[in-house]
Formats: sequence, C-alpha cells, structure tokens
Amino acid sequence: MKLTIPSIAVFILASISAFGQHYKVLYNFTGGSDGAFPKSALLLDAAGNLYGTTVSGGNNESFCGGEGCGIVFELSPNIEGSWSETILYAFCPNKFCADGASPMSGLVIDPQGNLYGSTRYGGTSPNDGIVYELSPPSLPSGSWTEKVLYNFCSLQNCSDGAVPNQVILDTSGNLYGTTVEGGSMNHGVVFELSPSASSWSESVLFKFCTSGQKIICPTGAQPLAGVTFDTRGNLYGTTSNGGSKTGPGSGLVYELSPNSTGWIETNIYSFYTENQNQASPSGNVIFDALGNLYSTTASAGAFECGQVFKLSLQNGGEFRRVSFNCQNGNSPRSGPLLDPKSGALYGTTAGGGTTSNGVAYKISSNGNESVLYNFCQETNCADGALPFGGLVADQSGNLYGVAYQGGTYNAGVVFEITP
Repeated sequence: MKLTIPSIAVFILASISAFGQHYKVLYNFTGGSDGAFPKSALLLDAAGNLYGTTVSGGNNESFCGGEGCGIVFELSPNIEGSWSETILYAFCPNKFCADGASPMSGLVIDPQGNLYGSTRYGGTSPNDGIVYELSPPSLPSGSWTEKVLYNFCSLQNCSDGAVPNQVILDTSGNLYGTTVEGGSMNHGVVFELSPSASSWSESVLFKFCTSGQKIICPTGAQPLAGVTFDTRGNLYGTTSNGGSKTGPGSGLVYELSPNSTGWIETNIYSFYTENQNQASPSGNVIFDALGNLYSTTASAGAFECGQVFKLSLQNGGEFRRVSFNCQNGNSPRSGPLLDPKSGALYGTTAGGGTTSNGVAYKISSNGNESVLYNFCQETNCADGALPFGGLVADQSGNLYGVAYQGGTYNAGVVFEITP
C-alpha cells in the first residue's frame, strides 16, 4: 500500500511469518575475563573468523565499576561445528585506563590483518575515549599488541571531538569517524586520522552545530554512528538530533564533500517533518549499486516504533520507508545489511517482537518484512536478548550478530541465523 505525504512515499510493511530459519547461539559470554555485553556488529574475515568487542568484562578494574572495561575477541569455527573464543585484548589493565575503556563500536581490518576501533572512555582524558590499533603477533603463540592512535579531547574545549563512534578505513590507510561530543557547542565532529612514520594526526573535517544557537542545530548534532564513503569519495552519515532551523530537530542525513578549502556539509534529508518527530537516527548508512542510500531511525515511522528508510539521491531525494509496528520489531539501533543479489535488507531491532526483546528481520526488495527470529524465546532468555548491533553475512548467506543480554550467564551471546 502506498500513501503519500509531502515529498515522501511511505510503504507500510506487510509482516510475514518467517519459516525455515535456523537459529544457533555460537557463544555465551560469562561476564568474566571472556567479556560481557556485546553491543556492536561483528567483523567477518576471509577465513570465516568473527571479531567483535564487549562493553564490559575482561580486566576486573574499578574504573569500570569492577565489571571490567571490555575486550576485543575472536571467534573461530571448529571442525565439529562449535566455536572457540580467543581474547585478543582486555582494556584497562590498571586504574588509569590510558589504553581505553568500554568499546561500544565494531572493528575494521586492513590488508595486513591489523584491527582498528574506538573506545567510549579512557585515554589521557578518561571520559572522552580513544581510537586504537591492534596488531597480530609475529609468532602463533604471541600476543596482539595495542597502540593508541589518538586521544580525544586533547585540545582546549574538546574542539577535536570526544566520545568516538565506529571508524572506517580508506584505501590509503586513513581512518574516518565521528564523535558524539566535542567540537562546536559539544555536539560532535567528523574526523580523519592520518598515519605518518611515527604517529597519527587528526584533522577535524566538520563540526556539527556550527550555525544555530543553544539547542537549534540546522547542520545536525550528536552523531551516534560513523560515516560511509560513496564511489566519488564523499562521506555520508546521520545525526541523532538537529536538522531544523526553528527547533531542536529530530536528526538528519548529511553528505560531506571535499573541495579545495575543506569539506562542505549538505543536509540530504531532515527528519523534522510531518510524522518524523523524534526520529533519532542512530544507524550507519549503506548504498546499493544505483547509489540509493539506506539506514534506520530508532523511533518515528507510521507506528512510532522505528523504520528502515531509503533515499533515492538520483531521484530528487525521494524518501521511502518501511515502518515497524512494535509487534514485528521496535527501535532499530543499527543500519541494515544489503544483499546485492536480491536487494533484500537484513537487520535487528533492540525491542519489539513476541517478547519485546528484539527481532532479526528481513525486508524484501518489494518492501515486505519477515521476522527471522524473535529473541528471548527460551527460558531466562538463554537464546539472547536486545540485539543492538547489526548483522554480517558470509558467502553462504548465513547471518551473524550479537545480543547485548541473555544467554546462559545473562552477559550476551553471539548468534548465527542460517537460511
């Protein structure tokens, strides 16, 4: 069914019962040294190993309430079908947490096998976070080595940013990302980190809320996700607030384009429109082969339970959405995964479903939604609950993700959904 409101084509999803999906918990976090509460999407390497982070667990350091300051882990498949965890790094081995604390975003890998990520806390300014590199050991029995690439809030008034989100790599080895805070009026920045022979240097590409006053930020405020490149070298992302010239706004989709004097921001779409109040987009954006952009909002939509949206940038910025109705999902916190062959979108919502503990969903190319799995079906949520992170897929179409809570020890799980 197609409904029309000003400049928006709205698709109300038709929920379909999903059959034939096989769900399996690959790993139960115990809440101890092996980690607790995974929150971000996994990274899948060419050999089929999974990499991720947990917010807590690891070293039992008082800085993080005695629950540990998080870890970076690897899960490797065994011949008989089980999976084994390897702890690559545990943050904050002492009370100062100069190496970072509480990683809430995922990882990216370079051709040499080095991993890059960020932590929400720790560093020289303990409440403002870092970007780090993990290098694999030169010998099989060796340990991974962590290096802090940048400490945020190193400049006066945190003009360089604070509290970083997910980072990405370009082909030259530079890192790009966003921060929730710092910059102008403490509403976040887009940054680049560039390597040299001995260190990394930061360049602030854009400061949000450079125009406006107090809570009015037409250029956006407080991005909760990282950035994505298009094929021409422009950066795209979302902010959870701002986007209006007359009020606080409900977030926007932005483009940053490089020129001879710096980077210029363009407001691609503002959610301060009819039926879009309190949209609060918090997911990353993705593109299809035609250049269409996809992401999610945690709220708003036809039923105020969140939505997956599509922006046709080549068609005058046409906006289409698939709205969750709370029964089939509620509050998606991450961007979707696109199957380039079928055009289907896959993802998770942090709430909704039969137990209100989240779902894994599929949206076909014609806008129909299937619930692939309702979380917390088992006693005491042994199958996991609250999947905040998105999904990744292997070449066989198997989907992998994390649930923040639930599992045998109520410290979260890593799961697989097999078609």
